[in-house]
Amino acid sequence: MEGCGYWPGKRTGVRKSTSLIGLALWLAVCVMTAWFGARFTPGAWYAALAKPAWTPPAWIFGPVWTLLYILMALAAWLVWRQRGFTEAGLELSLFLVQLLVNGLWSWFFFGLQRPGWALWDLTLLWLLVGLTLGAFWRIRLLPGLLLTPYFLWVSFALALNFTLWRLNPP
Repeated sequence: MEGCGYWPGKRTGVRKSTSLIGLALWLAVCVMTAWFGARFTPGAWYAALAKPAWTPPAWIFGPVWTLLYILMALAAWLVWRQRGFTEAGLELSLFLVQLLVNGLWSWFFFGLQRPGWALWDLTLLWLLVGLTLGAFWRIRLLPGLLLTPYFLWVSFALALNFTLWRLNPP
């Protein structure tokens, strides 16, 4: 029944007030990652790059990332609530590492203006998100489902970053 996300009687015993504080903390960790990434904006350098026709309009990134960070926080919170750090330490550590790698991408791409470095970062992020998604999925179906849009977006971002790197050689 584990794959179905239904585990009768399998709870960490987290009180409702503790659970809500946990949710707030997972949201805060994701917001801090978003805040760090937002310090590095596209600017004139990015505007001057050659881009493929399928590059999304700039206005879409804010709403998409906002939704993705909320879904990511909910997924981590559900895993934490289900198993806690004691039983899901590896899974939650993977989540935190991928968040760190996620935040670094904006610094590499926009801050340092190094699409090649950002491509390496994004490749590592893609692998980490895939591992995290699989790890969360094994604990409970819903957290895996909540991370799926993130994995798909990172897959798209990887293709876009690769194309930008190819169209704009150093």
